[in-house]
Amino acid sequence: MLAEIRITGLGVIEDATLELDPGFTAVTGETGAGKTMVVTGVNLLLGGRADSGLVRHGVRRARVEGRATAVPRSIVQQAEDRGGELDDDELLIARELSSEGRSRAFLGGASVPVSVLAEVSGDLVAIHGQADQWRLLQPARQRETLDTFAGKPVLVPLGEYSAAYRRHREVEAELIDLTTRERDRLAEADLLRFGLEEIAKLEPLPGEDVELAAEEERLAYADGLRTAATSAADALASDDLDSNRPSDVLGLLQLAKQVLDGEREHDAKLAELADRASELGYLAADLAGELSSYATDVDTDPARLSVVSERRSVLTGLVRKYGADEGTVDEVLEWSKRSAQRLAEIEGSDERVEQLTAEQTELQAQLKDLGEQVSAARKEAAARLGVAVSEELSGLAMPHATLTVEVHETAAGPFGADEVEFCFAANPGSPARPLQKAASGGELSRVMLALEVILSDTHPVPTLVFDEIDAGIGGRAAVEVGKRLARLAEKAQVIVVTHLPQVAAFADRHAVVLKSDDGSVTTSGLVALDDDARLKELSRMMAGLENSDAAQAHAEELLALAAERHTKPRKKR
Repeated sequence: MLAEIRITGLGVIEDATLELDPGFTAVTGETGAGKTMVVTGVNLLLGGRADSGLVRHGVRRARVEGRATAVPRSIVQQAEDRGGELDDDELLIARELSSEGRSRAFLGGASVPVSVLAEVSGDLVAIHGQADQWRLLQPARQRETLDTFAGKPVLVPLGEYSAAYRRHREVEAELIDLTTRERDRLAEADLLRFGLEEIAKLEPLPGEDVELAAEEERLAYADGLRTAATSAADALASDDLDSNRPSDVLGLLQLAKQVLDGEREHDAKLAELADRASELGYLAADLAGELSSYATDVDTDPARLSVVSERRSVLTGLVRKYGADEGTVDEVLEWSKRSAQRLAEIEGSDERVEQLTAEQTELQAQLKDLGEQVSAARKEAAARLGVAVSEELSGLAMPHATLTVEVHETAAGPFGADEVEFCFAANPGSPARPLQKAASGGELSRVMLALEVILSDTHPVPTLVFDEIDAGIGGRAAVEVGKRLARLAEKAQVIVVTHLPQVAAFADRHAVVLKSDDGSVTTSGLVALDDDARLKELSRMMAGLENSDAAQAHAEELLALAAERHTKPRKKR
């Protein structure tokens, strides 16, 4: 649950902190004081849409921080996986919004994408406002509500159904592709066969084009290569030696070594230089031998040059047809490999069609069976949900109202073969009509609250936030709404933004959003009320007069009525 919410720079709120405890907390305040900014702040913590217009005028950024306690282990693990951590067993959640429109999110002290807050915080807090009431009118939301109430009897087979439905769509799409594009596949197969046969006929080898290019270069310049090698070998070691003054490198090095050896015993440095001259002689002799061998091996066969040139030309043609960016034979071989695999797929399409057709038949049978299971469980749950909501509505000052949940057969879709419709009748003589046509705003508020009370048994959420869910009601109905919210607070933390004193009186704690105006800047702040201040606030909400004796007497009567819920035993449902 939430232990604290701090809001800075959001709308009219400059800096406000709301400390929270288990149970029912009411938030009230004058119109325009900024009550809805509390809900807006919580919505930002849940990863809701950010609008730069929410940032308070004159400040660079707005920030909302939430501190949650008793966090489920699954949520802690999600935070830790993203680099966050608990602080004294509390999970810190924060959202920043700049005046330029940039938004940042933090979880457990770590910066995370805003979408992560929606993933994690959604299991901690649920917000219900007037917009949620109208969403309840949508068929999809009504189906989700029924399925949530039904629990495992619907959700388990529905999960299997949805998986089978997705696979059925995939199989169906592949079958359509295989059967409608047969002509295109046959043409593609002909092209692939032609290319593969052309490549197989020439039998190119990996790296062959590179090797042939080097060989062609050698053959084309064979005479020059031999002459260069022979001349270099002669310069290193000539057979025509002059005994007095040799002209080749090897002879000159030998002469240098003899001269140095004659005096080496007189100086160690000279001896070292003599050894180096000797080493150079060995290297020169080796190099001369290799050059002579190279000159002998140089091939000057014109016929071989013609063969190599022709082979290169053929391979170049293949590369132009089937190569890629680099233009090599290796790319041609890679194309051949891929094309052979693709050709095998095309040639095996008939067998694939048979496999997919069999799978499609099996999936259709599964969908029919699972769809029937889901429908049966929905119909059973629909009867129970209608009775439960009707009982709750009776307690919400609508003793004759009934809600019926109808499940009609429809075309199979991703969520089964059912259409769920909530129907409402305010009076015994009135026919049940679709909820969106039959319920007023106040009646819809009570239906929403009744559903939340019922779903709290099957789908509990640690913290529930209600934003003026009591809109459109008053009098005795408002008192009953307050009672139901108090009862709901026995199972979850409940935060209610309300304008009705009958609702606020049933809260365990009462906070007020106070508005101040210095003539140029309007600010609001949150203040927790003690008993006396609470009495004055309830008086203001009823009569607009904090110090009215009549209003205070009425407020005391409301508080006394609310206090009875702590002493009277609860009726079992």
